[in-house]
Amino acid sequence: MALSLLAKNPLFGIAPDGRGLYIFGLEIYYYALCIVAGMLVAATLSALLMKRRNMSPDFIFLLFIVCIPTAIVGARLFSCLTDEDLGIRRFFEFRSGGMSITGGVIAGVGAGLAVCLIKKVNFLRAADCVVINILIAQAMGRWGNFFNAEVYGGVISNPETMKWFPFAVPIVNGLSGVQAFSDPNATWHYAFFFYEMLWNLIGWALLFTFMWFRKKKPNGLATCLYFVWYGAVRTIMEPLRDPEFILNKGGVPWSLVFSILMVGLGIAACMALMIWNFLKEGSFVGSRRGDPCGITDYLTPYKKDKPYFSKINMFGGNYPPRPPKEERKKKKAEKPETFTEETPGKRPDEDNDDGNGNQE
Repeated sequence: MALSLLAKNPLFGIAPDGRGLYIFGLEIYYYALCIVAGMLVAATLSALLMKRRNMSPDFIFLLFIVCIPTAIVGARLFSCLTDEDLGIRRFFEFRSGGMSITGGVIAGVGAGLAVCLIKKVNFLRAADCVVINILIAQAMGRWGNFFNAEVYGGVISNPETMKWFPFAVPIVNGLSGVQAFSDPNATWHYAFFFYEMLWNLIGWALLFTFMWFRKKKPNGLATCLYFVWYGAVRTIMEPLRDPEFILNKGGVPWSLVFSILMVGLGIAACMALMIWNFLKEGSFVGSRRGDPCGITDYLTPYKKDKPYFSKINMFGGNYPPRPPKEERKKKKAEKPETFTEETPGKRPDEDNDDGNGNQE
């Protein structure tokens, strides 16, 4: 397979269709690069927020390994089930396009819940650090729609002053988003991918700031607010898209339906969390009967993981300074010797015994 790719494609370079580039003869789409970059940025920000909110930042690696593949499968499955042009038989044709963010979010969050249950980690507390950063991953992923010349709105026929990027985007069948700029016959459409990207960035900035400074209970509010925000953005944007990019298998606009559900369930979950917190703590937010903070205890799924002083951690002042590297190496070197099968019962002070009680 590798030899056939090299025979058909150059080793390195930009693809003729303008939608990707060649790396060792394999065409890598810009769409995929945008999505992967968004995932990496989201994972980095999630680890930083975990450290800020008195959690082990290493936990993000486990979540990343489990949730990302699950989210990809969920995104593809949702598209195949709701897109009339795909169908479940084309599930493994990933390079033919068709990835639903809605399906990816549902599958990814579900996988995160499973990991937290297995590791006995507070799911709502961990989700607050991770889920809100999905917004910035989604914002970066939307630029992949630009390169693929997709997810745009209706035609802008008049006036000419509205035909400028990024307010609008030129579209020509068969050309990528970049190539269409050089075609004088391009049709200009509303750039809904850019509008959604912008609103996702605004939502991420608000929620990340909220979580960076907020300590009070209950955990889970930011996660619920993510679904309210993203669901509202998609609810507004979805009907305005070009019909070609609306998942409407069976005549039902499935993405719009799930977007409305996100808003409704997110609001209901916020109210349920605050009511539950009021019944338990005597306050809708915080606590009148005890510790008002929902992140006082250091949270880690690893038994040997100990917290140390950190300026980033909101409770970092409660912990001792991290031992220097030299001291850690010394402690590791001073570990007591263990007996082996070759010398059963032999003590360290018997190393030079000649068998008669004399030391050689």
